Amino acid sequence: MDRIEQFAIPAGSAGTVTDVGAVIERMRAFRSGWHPGDGLAVFNQVYLTVTEAIGRHIAEGAFPNREAVSALDVRFAERYLTAVDAEVSGGRPPECWRPLFQHRHHPGVRPMQFALAGINAHIGHDLALAVVDTCRTLGCAPADLEEEFERVGDLLVMLEEQIREDLMPGPDLLEIADPLTHLAGAWSLERAREASWSAARVLWGLRGVPPLAEEFRARMDAGAGLVGRFLLTPCR
Repeated sequence: MDRIEQFAIPAGSAGTVTDVGAVIERMRAFRSGWHPGDGLAVFNQVYLTVTEAIGRHIAEGAFPNREAVSALDVRFAERYLTAVDAEVSGGRPPECWRPLFQHRHHPGVRPMQFALAGINAHIGHDLALAVVDTCRTLGCAPADLEEEFERVGDLLVMLEEQIREDLMPGPDLLEIADPLTHLAGAWSLERAREASWSAARVLWGLRGVPPLAEEFRARMDAGAGLVGRFLLTPCR
């Protein structure tokens, strides 16, 4: 395919999954089918951990608007699931995901890098589109989702700290001059999330001008892909 229309702003990828439970099922299926050392499997486990945590918070009533949070989580996950489906079927996934797909078996890339590259692709490109998808699903505007966006974001930041602790080598194996130290410290989930919120507002404002919306999305996609390639620079 020369163009991937499902990644354009007007189309979305609705229908891949219907609820958070279905998202978790698909991610668990990926986990069972991929070798743990596969770079995509590393990210998938990170994302599965996050999604399971969000699912528990939804079930416990931690979010005032459960419908909005569930819809945002599902629309967000669809972007990742559809990218994987495109890769498996021989299609052309978004540029932001291609570095991870291309380097997932590279022996010189460390688990922390795979996790960051996947998070970068998903936050740097997919999240803004998911906000727009959710607004269309619920018939609202981004401003109506801001509280849910922030609550989920706070949880993601806390989980990122745990992920860094789990995937970064211990001090006995990682010297301060190690390139991984600089790569891990150069990328910020918080800054990426802030940029995604701004991008979602821009895309929403451009929804009546599809050519401009698609141009903006494509440049956002390319930028996330470039960052992903830097994050996957072999460190050993």
